[in-house]
Amino acid sequence: MAYPLTRHRRLRSTAAMRSLVRETVLNVDDLIAPIFIAQGEGVRQEISSMPGVYNWSLDTMNQELDEIVSLGIKAVLVFGVPSAAEKDAAGTCAYDENGIVQEAIRRMKDRYPQLIVIADTCLCEFTDHGHCGVVHRHGDTAVVDNDESLALLVRTAVSQARAGADIIAPSNMMDGFVTAIRQGLDEAGFLDVPIMSYSVKYASAYYGPFREAAQSAPQFGDRRSYQMDAANAREALREAATDVDEGADFLMVKPGLAYLDIVRMLKDRFDLPLVIYNVSAEYSMVKAAAMQGWIDEKAIVLETLTGMKRAGADLIITYHAKDAVRWLRGE
Repeated sequence: MAYPLTRHRRLRSTAAMRSLVRETVLNVDDLIAPIFIAQGEGVRQEISSMPGVYNWSLDTMNQELDEIVSLGIKAVLVFGVPSAAEKDAAGTCAYDENGIVQEAIRRMKDRYPQLIVIADTCLCEFTDHGHCGVVHRHGDTAVVDNDESLALLVRTAVSQARAGADIIAPSNMMDGFVTAIRQGLDEAGFLDVPIMSYSVKYASAYYGPFREAAQSAPQFGDRRSYQMDAANAREALREAATDVDEGADFLMVKPGLAYLDIVRMLKDRFDLPLVIYNVSAEYSMVKAAAMQGWIDEKAIVLETLTGMKRAGADLIITYHAKDAVRWLRGE
C-alpha cells in the first residue's frame, strides 16, 4: 500500500516548506492597473460602486500614476471618460488627436517614459448611444455595423499609437478588428506597436460597475449581438484562433472568475501571452463583503489572483493591483 510511505503532508509542514515547493507565484510583474481619465479639472471622484477606484482628470491623474509607479507596477490600461457634450453617434472624440485618452497618454509617457501605457480601443465610452460601433436603425431594430465600425476603430488605434501608447488593446469584438487595426497601425508606421486583443469577451453581468465608471452603458438594447454568449466555450477557441491568425500579440479573456475554464483552454492551445481581466463586479463584490466584515479581503484577493494565474493567465488586469502589491510585500 502507498500509505504510509507516501505522506503528502510532508511538503506542507511549515511555511518555509510550502514556499519552497509552491507551483504558482504571484508577483508585481503580473499586474496591470486600470485608470479612468475624465474631462474637467480637479477631478478625483470615487466611483460609488467601486470603492477605492476613482475617475481622475488630466491635472490630478499624477496622484494615481505616482502611486502606481512607486509600487513597481509596470503597466496601466487607460480608459477615457469624455463629457456628455462631446459624445456623438460616431464616437468622434475617440479618435480626436487631442482627445482625453490621447492627451492622457502623452502626459503619462512624458512623466514616466518606462511605464507601459496600454490604450483601450473602443467606441462605447465616446458614443452617445453607448454601443461599441456605428449603429444603424431599421425600423424598431438597431444594428451595429461591423465593417463601418472597423474604420473608426482603426482611426482610434492609430491616434492612440501616435500619442505614444505602447500597446493597443481593442475591446470592441467586431469581426476582423485585429486585421484592420494591424493593417492600420502598419500603414501609419507603427509596425512595432503590439495588439492586446480582447479576444474572448463575454456579454456579462459582471461589467455593471465599470459602466458607471466609464459612463458607457448602452442607451438601448444590449451588446449580445457582438459580445459572446456566456454559455459557449468552443466559440472562444474560434475567436482566439482567428485573432492569432490575424496577428494579435496578446490574447485576453474577460471576465475572469466565471471563465477560468476558458483561460485554461486558451493556455493549452495557444502560445501567445494570455491576459485575464479581473473585472469591476468581481472587485466590487469583494469590496462590499469586506466592508461588511464578512471576508478577509487580503486573503480573498490574493487567493483569487493566484487562482487566475494558476489557471493560465500570464498577466492580470485588476482594480486590486495596488492593494495586492502592498500585501505581497507584507504591508
